[in-house]
Amino acid sequence: MSGRKDFLNQPAPENYVAGLGRGATGFTTRSDLGPAREGPSEDQIKEALAKRAAQLGAAPPTAYGATEKKEEDDDDDRFQDPDSEFGLFANGVYDREDDEADRIYQDVDEKMEKRRRLRREAREKKERDEYERNNPKIQQQFADLKRELGSVTDDEWANIPEVGDLTGKNRRTKQNLRQQNRFYAVPDSVLAGARDAGQFDTTLNDDEPPANRESDGTVTNFADIGAARERVLQVKLDQAGQGSGTDSVAGTSTNIDPKGYITNLVKSELKAAEIPVGDIKRARVLLESVIKTNPKHGPGWIAAARLEEFAGKIVAARNVIARGCEFCPKTEDLWLESIRLNEKRNAKIIAANAIKHNDRSVRLWIAAMQLETEPRDKRKVLQKALVAVPQSVALWKEAVNLEENPADARLMLAKATELIPQSVELWLALARLETPDNARSVLNKARKAIPTSHEIWVAACRLEEQMGNTGMVLKVMERGIKSLARESAMLKREEWITEAEKCEEEGAILTCGAIIRETLGWELDEDDDRKDIWMDDARSSIGRGRYETARAIYAYTLRVFPTGKSVWLAAADLERSHGSKEALWSVLEKAVEACPRSEVLWMQLAREKWQAGSIDDARRVLAQAFNQNPNNEDIWLTAVKLEADNKQIDQARTLLDDARREAGTDRVWIKSVAFERQQGNPDEALNLVNEGLQRYPKAAKLWMQKGQIYEAQNKLPQAREAYTTGTRACPTSVPLWLLLSRVEEKIGAVVKARSVLDRARLAVPKNAQLWTESVRLERRANNKEAAQKLMAQALQTVPVAESGMLWVERIWYLEPRTQRRPLAVESVRKVDNDAVLYVTVARIFWGERKLEKAATWFEKAILLDADLGDSWVWYWKFLNQHGTEEKRAEVLAKIALAEPKHGEIWQAVNKAPENAGKSVEEILKLAAAKAE
Repeated sequence: MSGRKDFLNQPAPENYVAGLGRGATGFTTRSDLGPAREGPSEDQIKEALAKRAAQLGAAPPTAYGATEKKEEDDDDDRFQDPDSEFGLFANGVYDREDDEADRIYQDVDEKMEKRRRLRREAREKKERDEYERNNPKIQQQFADLKRELGSVTDDEWANIPEVGDLTGKNRRTKQNLRQQNRFYAVPDSVLAGARDAGQFDTTLNDDEPPANRESDGTVTNFADIGAARERVLQVKLDQAGQGSGTDSVAGTSTNIDPKGYITNLVKSELKAAEIPVGDIKRARVLLESVIKTNPKHGPGWIAAARLEEFAGKIVAARNVIARGCEFCPKTEDLWLESIRLNEKRNAKIIAANAIKHNDRSVRLWIAAMQLETEPRDKRKVLQKALVAVPQSVALWKEAVNLEENPADARLMLAKATELIPQSVELWLALARLETPDNARSVLNKARKAIPTSHEIWVAACRLEEQMGNTGMVLKVMERGIKSLARESAMLKREEWITEAEKCEEEGAILTCGAIIRETLGWELDEDDDRKDIWMDDARSSIGRGRYETARAIYAYTLRVFPTGKSVWLAAADLERSHGSKEALWSVLEKAVEACPRSEVLWMQLAREKWQAGSIDDARRVLAQAFNQNPNNEDIWLTAVKLEADNKQIDQARTLLDDARREAGTDRVWIKSVAFERQQGNPDEALNLVNEGLQRYPKAAKLWMQKGQIYEAQNKLPQAREAYTTGTRACPTSVPLWLLLSRVEEKIGAVVKARSVLDRARLAVPKNAQLWTESVRLERRANNKEAAQKLMAQALQTVPVAESGMLWVERIWYLEPRTQRRPLAVESVRKVDNDAVLYVTVARIFWGERKLEKAATWFEKAILLDADLGDSWVWYWKFLNQHGTEEKRAEVLAKIALAEPKHGEIWQAVNKAPENAGKSVEEILKLAAAKAE
């Protein structure tokens, strides 16, 4: 038998640590004797691991089984912070030049970041607008319906039915109907029982008690008799309770008229009657719990008192609020509520008690003052209040308002400004009461006391304007801006514009202009889009009706950008819409001096002189324009129109001859042909058009004019040949294709007209006009099925944004009348912002006699595209039937400014040779008579 011990009885190896393999470093148990011992030290662990590794022939590991990391690894250059100035740069000198360089680099970085931010914000705004336009929210889709809710009357609101569970109600109604219509087979026992119900039983039951037997042998049911008796008594009691002069609750008689009593109830009781009693009781229990839990909580007392007031128990409300004042004597809201509830009783006593506990509460002093009826008593209260709270601006204002004598008010305000020198309101009020000279000194004192207040500087400018010192207004504002900038109290540019608009509203025009002149360029650099920013500011002010502010913004912009043509045009539009003729002439004269090469400005000035009746001045302006812009076709044609409209035919013809020689563009030849057609010279016009086509064979309008001349002479084959040749020379001209197809249809060759339109759609794909004409051709040929097929194909081919004409054709001619409104809603939702569709919707409402909605949609169409003459035509036709004289005059004034040039009906009338020289008003009336 071996003497070797088994494994469990063998001694532990040297430096053995129990649990070391699983991460333990030593432990003790309750079975161990003595205090807990410490585990082996780190050196012992390393020694044991090294010995074990030597036995195994491996590298000595660490306590966690990994080789130790070299200490020098911590200093590896790869892990050094590149911004840390160690090593080579540890002893570097950081002088003033380095600081200046860092600051310059930081300024450059901030500048570049600002430029990138502006561009990024503009791009993000554009993308966001594009996304919102393509994916409108539900609230935007129903915006027009929400706006129409503003016209709903109170009676219509009151008559709106209550919303219920219509789905469940309909389902329950159907179930009840099915239940009622369901029949069952009746058992024979039920029929037999019904038969025997009214018969008497003459047999004697031996088991029946003697008390239920009658002498004649019948059986009496005493339970039924008792129930009937109770029902009769109940009916009598109800009738007695509902009779006049009887209290149904107590059952006693009274002399109170129930109707009269109800009419004398207070409003709070009527409101409380609408709330279930159980809800009031539950709320009362909850509020009582709040009060008991935290009696120092003032809002809880106020809520409890208001609940009692709402329930009609005003006495209980007063008692509750009185208890609250006892528990929370420092809560001014409680005292104010108590004063309100006891306003006609002992409110003054309550106010006095409240002020004893809160002598520095401004609200309580004002409430006590308001309880007095005599001005003398109010003054006494305010005097005591000012003694207690001398720093309250509200109390001083109330005291000043009570003074009837301006001298006393000045003295009081002077005292107030001494006590509260930081109150801008008091200084301005004192300045308003003083004479102009004294007001100037008051404002100077105020400026020294509050150097960061812009209101004081604005008031100083307005004072100078009021005194008539025009030159001082700009000087004072300039000094004010420098002072505010020095104190770092400058407002933002938008806030200064608001101040300027406020001054304009109050009549201080010079101050308004001075503010804009000194602050509009604040915080804007030269590389910013200053012109666009200022133009947006001016448009915003115009939209708010602040035209003087917009004029000042345009004036400042023109000082910075004197050659900005767009700014001059915007300023001229402002004067044309909201100014005088003299102001408009002045702006345009300055514009042509600053931009002598802009023919648009010259023509606008000539046209304004011409429309004002100054023909000679208009000719003089055009002569100056010729000198500055020789051989400019726009100026030539404007001069021709001026002479033609003034019946100077020979002079106009001479100008056209000179223009063809000097500035012989295709447009000049087109105008020459049109002029001869208007004068009734078709042969001369034909000669000019042939000569022009030799020079400009690609001019589509010349080919159209040639065909129209032949059509006017009823030479349809020649017209067809002209149009056909024109389509070969100009295959992308949509009007030429349309004219050719209509000539073919007029001749009677519908098949050839259809072929022409097919070729046109191949030459100009996805064009709404060509598809619409194809549908109309089939419709005029009484081929409605083909028209509907073409319409379906067109709506799939033409881009959605350009399919307004197709939807209009479908709504009016291809679908039943009952489908017009749903189709209009669908089309407006799909085609975003199309004036033609808006006019269609307005006409639908017009046909349904919804005149207000029709007028709204007509105005929407005009605002969306004022250049579309058909919108004006249909609106004028609508106003002739349902409008007022003032509204018609307003439309005539607006269309004269808009001068529309497009639209199917409008162009057909406006371009007719016989209508040459007619005014916009005459063209409008002729087109309205033609519209169907």
